[in-house]
Amino acid sequence: MLIPLLRVYLAPYKRPIGFILILQLIQTMANLYLPGLNADIIDRGVVSGDTAYIVRTGAMMLAVTVVQVVCAVLAVYIGAKTAMGLGRDLRHAVFSKVETFAAREVAEFGAPTLITRSTNDVQQVQMIVFMTFTFLVAAPITCVGGIILALREDVQLSSLLVVVVPALAVSVGLVIRQMRPLFRLMQVKIDTINGVMREQIMGIRVIRAFVKEDYEAERFGAANRDNMEVAIAVGRLMSMMFPIVMLVMNVSVVAATWFGGLRIGSGDLQVGTLTAFQSYLIQILMAVMMATFMLMLLPRAEVSAERITEVLDTEPSVLATAEARRHHVREGRVDIQGASFSYPGAEQPVLEGIDLLARPGETTAIIGSTGSGKSTLLNLIPRFFDVTGGHVRLDGEDVRDLVPDDVWAAIGLVPQRPFLFSGTVASNLRYGRPDATDAELWEALEIAQARDFVEEMPLGLDAPIAQGGTNVSGGQRQRLAIARALVKKPKIYLFDDSFSALDYATDAALRRALVPVTRDAALIIVAQRVSTVRDAARIVVLDEGRVVGTGTHTELMDTCDTYREIVLSQISAEEAA
Repeated sequence: MLIPLLRVYLAPYKRPIGFILILQLIQTMANLYLPGLNADIIDRGVVSGDTAYIVRTGAMMLAVTVVQVVCAVLAVYIGAKTAMGLGRDLRHAVFSKVETFAAREVAEFGAPTLITRSTNDVQQVQMIVFMTFTFLVAAPITCVGGIILALREDVQLSSLLVVVVPALAVSVGLVIRQMRPLFRLMQVKIDTINGVMREQIMGIRVIRAFVKEDYEAERFGAANRDNMEVAIAVGRLMSMMFPIVMLVMNVSVVAATWFGGLRIGSGDLQVGTLTAFQSYLIQILMAVMMATFMLMLLPRAEVSAERITEVLDTEPSVLATAEARRHHVREGRVDIQGASFSYPGAEQPVLEGIDLLARPGETTAIIGSTGSGKSTLLNLIPRFFDVTGGHVRLDGEDVRDLVPDDVWAAIGLVPQRPFLFSGTVASNLRYGRPDATDAELWEALEIAQARDFVEEMPLGLDAPIAQGGTNVSGGQRQRLAIARALVKKPKIYLFDDSFSALDYATDAALRRALVPVTRDAALIIVAQRVSTVRDAARIVVLDEGRVVGTGTHTELMDTCDTYREIVLSQISAEEAA
């Protein structure tokens, strides 16, 4: 997966890669040229005592070294810039792909692994590319060029390479073969650590309330130990690499010195030639060593590339079809007809045969026991899930035939768990409509019963909001989320149990304030409280994913046993009447 991934995402960098290859070629050839000049200084200058020749050749060596250094610096700079650009592009691609995911894909992957794949996995691929441009490109040039020049110096001594290079490659290859499955396991362990830590950070209040700090510390320690054990296993294999390389290299140098010394004694070889050959031998083995070092990183990068590709190749379950057309929702009519929904592989559908109508200026309420499918039904309207049967229509148009952006633009959603982004009160309220004025923000806050506590904040609309809205209470967070939906002024309002954190008085005041604002919009409310839904023009009662009753509060009290049970579990019969 690594090569296809790089083939796609390195395509825009062909010119910088070409420069890198040229610079690495020049600096490698310069590096290979130096031992020959050094041999000439020994054989022609030192032996004969020709000082002028030594100075001239030394000056040439200095010039070649300058060229080598300049090319190496430029190659590393351009290589680093290209690798960082690749990392940026991959992170952007993963992020953009995740943004297209429906709730189903996000749930299948999970937030921890998506975070790891867009950070750690991208970093592994980025690192292998940088090391390739810096070292691996030069390694084959050095190896091939060194072998040719070593043969030019002395063919008999070069026979050592026939034994040394394959021995080094085979021994290192056997070690690397065992590292690949460990690198895959290591990435999974990192996912686990991220998941545990994320869960503990988000649930810190619950952990403290139940005095579970020690238990959670042990749970994190267990995940950490699992990762440590895999890392140690990888470390053991890595620790074998360099001793093997150094052993082969040192034995090779000793063998070259031994046989070269014998040939110098017999007059068949000069001292400078032996020195040059030893330099080429070390350069060849260093090139092989750098290539093996890259091969150590390669398995982990391949695993990371597979994980990145898995995200990029995942097709969202909610897609705009080729025939999807633009449609501006003007009325806000919602018609759900015979809708069913099943999760992949599930034996029973979550929803089956659902019919629901919502009209502008009316409040449609959905009520039912826990797990009856209320939130799932609401999520079908903005097309967070696609129905597996039936239709969801806005202004008579099936949402699957429309561009998703047009569907979302017509909807103001207040989710069951309201989420605020890090920034200010104003930046959160303007999330759906950036051009909203301060007066419109205050008006929305007034309707959402949030004006009082925002005015009490030292900076008012510019008061800071922490990530997730953790620096405000649950009720304040819920009211700010409602105000955010009101600022958008959509044609359809979806409130997913959005009044649960409010007291009864605030709940009633907020619903009264919503009446004039939502006169031209459809209002759909999912709620557990009977007091929240009893004044709705239409109440839909769900039980185990099916509609068991539709009507007003009075009608349902007479005709729907499920609704009557819910009502009487919260209020007395006299109050219900």
